[in-house]
Amino acid sequence: MSSVAAAPAVALVGNPNAGKTSLFNALTGARQKVANYPGVTVERKVGVLRLPDGSSADLIDLPGAYSLDPRSPDEMVTRDVLLGRQEGEAEPRAVIAVVDATNLSNQLRFVLELVQLGRPVVVALNMMDLAQRDGLTIDRAALERELGIPVVETVAVRRRGLEGLADTVLPLLGDAQKASLPQLDTRALQRRARDIANAVVSGGNQAGGFTRRLDRLFLHPLAGPLILAAILFLMFQAVFAWASAPQDWIDGGIAALQNLTVDLMPPGVIRDFIIEGLLAGVGAVIIFLPQIVILFAFILVLEQSGYMVRAAFLMDKLMASVGLSGRSFIPLLSSFACAIPGIMATRTIADPKDRMTTIMIAPLMTCSARLPVYAVIIAAFIPSTNVGPFGLQGLVLFGLYAFGIVGALVAALALRRTVTRGTGTGFMMEMPKYQVPALRDLMIGIWQRAYAFLRRAGTIILAATVVLWLFASYPVAPEGESQVDYSLAGRIGSGIETVVSPIGFNRDIAIALVPAMAAREVAVAALGTVYAIDSEDEEVLEGQLASRLGASWSLPTALAFLAWFVFAPQCISTFAVTRRETNSWRWPVFMFAYLFAMAYVGAGLTYWIASALLG
Repeated sequence: MSSVAAAPAVALVGNPNAGKTSLFNALTGARQKVANYPGVTVERKVGVLRLPDGSSADLIDLPGAYSLDPRSPDEMVTRDVLLGRQEGEAEPRAVIAVVDATNLSNQLRFVLELVQLGRPVVVALNMMDLAQRDGLTIDRAALERELGIPVVETVAVRRRGLEGLADTVLPLLGDAQKASLPQLDTRALQRRARDIANAVVSGGNQAGGFTRRLDRLFLHPLAGPLILAAILFLMFQAVFAWASAPQDWIDGGIAALQNLTVDLMPPGVIRDFIIEGLLAGVGAVIIFLPQIVILFAFILVLEQSGYMVRAAFLMDKLMASVGLSGRSFIPLLSSFACAIPGIMATRTIADPKDRMTTIMIAPLMTCSARLPVYAVIIAAFIPSTNVGPFGLQGLVLFGLYAFGIVGALVAALALRRTVTRGTGTGFMMEMPKYQVPALRDLMIGIWQRAYAFLRRAGTIILAATVVLWLFASYPVAPEGESQVDYSLAGRIGSGIETVVSPIGFNRDIAIALVPAMAAREVAVAALGTVYAIDSEDEEVLEGQLASRLGASWSLPTALAFLAWFVFAPQCISTFAVTRRETNSWRWPVFMFAYLFAMAYVGAGLTYWIASALLG
């Protein structure tokens, strides 16, 4: 029996903001697998590295680290993989150390630590274009002599130096024995790194000039916050304005599939399920894919351009007013995409009270799963008109996001004065150089997130929709009676309605709230399914869920529904990750209880005030 030898593993390591992710994407393209390491909520990326001889290696993108002396779970995983201690991970044959060419004196210390491991190491001297822009000249040959390892100049975002890097890695993958090298302490390593940098780098009169000039504007005490607000405002306007055309295409495609199903299939349970459950339910969520893509595109551009850290710096003063630091801003901003990676990103916060507070308020950031809910209600009740140069629908969406942020800050202030009492900590973070995001990296990042959304629609949302369709379709109602009223789902919804009717919710909303615990978007799928089953004129079959809601709900009810989802307890996965990150069930239970209370009170106040004002 023949066996296929496993591909050798190559570890890709480096300090945060050294361009490691761009280099990983450039070397592997779409040949990537993303998962978590066993036992920890740390992302694991593995890609296929093609070598000059036609063979391949597994390229492991390790979390960014400053040292092999770990201060966080991320750095601990990096150390364990490099030392061959990580469960389920092959010991790497070679290491590619990604170094920011504009910051050699700080980044070479980590390279020297890697060299001390005795494992084959090659340095990818990245961002050489930025070094030249800043007036720096680096003697690559001298750097090789000083380090005693190969050095390859790269510009990952421009795909420069990739072939040379692969050529250099290939001979390092043999069965070389680990070298026995003298071990230096941290201070000695830092002195050695500075000495090497001083020996190989010349020029630099303009070093950092471009970045400093931009920072004078973007970090200005007055202009900086205004620019940040303008960027976020543009993002929310774009989510509606730019997505309308592709949404219409998707909507038309779903309607065409529904009509085709009616034409090709005889009446029966299967046809009803495809039209009312699959297409009306899951289709009601997929239609919001363009808005999800636009939101993620903005976040990726902010990250890759180097602006994201500046935004955290600008927010430090505001965060300090509620007992946190600017370091909490990046996990919270990540939570706009999804609360799960946002909660996982709190591992970089050293203070345990700061970290716990950030975890507790992360679900209040308006995640992308809420976007379909907001979009369908805004489309149903807010006219597509302009207020001056701005779209009214985009203004309302911006207001909902702002409402969630204010709620998070209020919750943080209350938590810091009670269950997570403590003093705020300082904020120190290295500012990366500004750079133009690489289109290839943007497209890979957008594809990964779009695929994750579609996979979610095809698994969790589909499963919840199937269950809801069954509950709403059986038992079959007698002739002349409402199917939903007679169904099991209708009876359950009527029971829940007694609890939520004081805040303006009807039976259909009560039905949608339960499956929405699996995923926020399921609320839209649930409403689409319920109205499709009870539709007599096939309004929902033509994809007009927003029109049906506008005819069935009052404006105060719609506003209360939006307020509920600003604060509502997150999906089950969020509580599972909170349990894992806090190593306790006490915090997830507390999170659910206080979010439910905020959602109920917020929706109730919205409904009562709106009812009083609108009569």
